[in-house]
Amino acid sequence: MADYLKSLLGGSKPEPDADDDFADFAGAPDPKPVSVVPAQPNNVGAHGAQPTLGAPPQILYTKWYRVWERTTPREFLPEAVILPFILVIVAFHLWGRRANKAKAKAWITAHAPILEKEYAQVGFGPARAPSVDDVQASGLANAMASTEKEVPEGLLKEKSAQEYISYASGRQNVAFTDVRISLYKRYNPATFLVEAALSFVFESIPPPIEKVDITSYAFDGREKELVPARTDEQKDSIVEQGKSKSSVYDPFVFSVVHKEAMKKLRDERYDVSLTVTRDHAKLPAWAAVMSESAEITEALLTKDLIKALETAGDTFKYLIITDQPIDKPQTIDETKPRKRMSLSFSLPSGSDPSSYEPTLPIFNYFLRLPDQLTAQAHFRPEVNRKIRTVREEEQKKLSKASEEEKAEERRLETEKKKREIRDKKLRGMSAEEQKKFLEKEKEKSTKKQEKKRTQKA
Repeated sequence: MADYLKSLLGGSKPEPDADDDFADFAGAPDPKPVSVVPAQPNNVGAHGAQPTLGAPPQILYTKWYRVWERTTPREFLPEAVILPFILVIVAFHLWGRRANKAKAKAWITAHAPILEKEYAQVGFGPARAPSVDDVQASGLANAMASTEKEVPEGLLKEKSAQEYISYASGRQNVAFTDVRISLYKRYNPATFLVEAALSFVFESIPPPIEKVDITSYAFDGREKELVPARTDEQKDSIVEQGKSKSSVYDPFVFSVVHKEAMKKLRDERYDVSLTVTRDHAKLPAWAAVMSESAEITEALLTKDLIKALETAGDTFKYLIITDQPIDKPQTIDETKPRKRMSLSFSLPSGSDPSSYEPTLPIFNYFLRLPDQLTAQAHFRPEVNRKIRTVREEEQKKLSKASEEEKAEERRLETEKKKREIRDKKLRGMSAEEQKKFLEKEKEKSTKKQEKKRTQKA
């Protein structure tokens, strides 16, 4: 109190309290930026002069920028564990794709001479395969080795990592031929092993196999429609070349199959289900005939075919001549004959072109089969009548099913219209009239049900 009175009267002011918050900054100087200079050695300069504050500032780096100082190898342990697996997967993928490509390349190398001998255009590009003259002069192995670098690009196309395709056209009696090579999933060992294990446990799952499927589509007298010529004059000239021998032959289904593939074919293919399966004395014990007539079997089961089958052995899967669809037709339009020939055989384990020699005779026979059909596949009227009867019965079943489906659609449409009329009538009634109307409907429904019970009894 005394100090306060002294201050009012002009006496000396009291000293600030040391605990006062504002007193801490009372005598603090204004902040000024100062460049930080790193320490230098004592012997810097000729005369040992030390740097002054006026020297240009230098940037200092901390541990945040120095990754090797703020981390340890232990922190990268998960990456160190995962990275080898990734490298192994990538290595298997590259190896598998390369192995599949080599195998497909070996197949087309071995079979391209036969394709080029039979067809004017083989493959998708201008690449050249060993010619027949080269093969006859220097042998198959030497001819394939000399043209190994030129074969695969034009003759073969990679559809996927496990499937390669080829194409051929420009032959009498054949519109075109498709080739599909199916291989193992070498690029994905896990998937391959799982599929193999499941096929071993479940019979419904087929085991993975390497095979070749070849399908030739017959002209059947439609050269002018199917020949891909640029002008009508070119079409006419091509058709004139084949007029000396018609490409038309009788429709039928015939096949020679390996007994291991017989059940699967009958279950999966509609056309083969129309045939009767029989053993034949001329065939090896592992093969069977599926045909619509014994006359067809005797006409097509030639000595050359039997010899080619014996040479192919267990690699052979099936040879099918058909005019019916693979899948069961749902409409009459799908039953229209589409004549074609199919050949399937498995691939050997090796990737050497010489390992495909057992399948060359059956492949060569298949490519010339259209000529045999146009010359010999003309049967007695009784045989054609029997085959036509089977087709007509199938068409009648489809017609009946179609009519029933249409009748059901008409019935549903009629009921829909009746419901619309009933709903419209109910909306125009009062509550009491709606109640009476619904009661009458219920009575009618009850009477109908009682009448049905009486008739059943």
